[in-house]
Amino acid sequence: MSTATVTSKGQITIPAEVRRSLEVDTGDRIEFIQIEPGRFELIAATHSVKALKGMFKAKKSVSVDEMNRAIAKRGASAK
Repeated sequence: MSTATVTSKGQITIPAEVRRSLEVDTGDRIEFIQIEPGRFELIAATHSVKALKGMFKAKKSVSVDEMNRAIAKRGASAK
């Protein structure tokens, strides 16, 4: 288990083994996500949204008219 001490300025140094595991380095951002009162998860926020490019297969483009028809059809069947 790794520990860190809070300074008088409210700062901590993340232990080296934790930084390696999170793959974070100087200047990278860390998110603190509250999972329950008094309990947080640290998540490395180091990857750009651009890194997601190509992860999902391209879908067929749909026109606004096609969307409206699909919505109307779905609405009619819900009644």
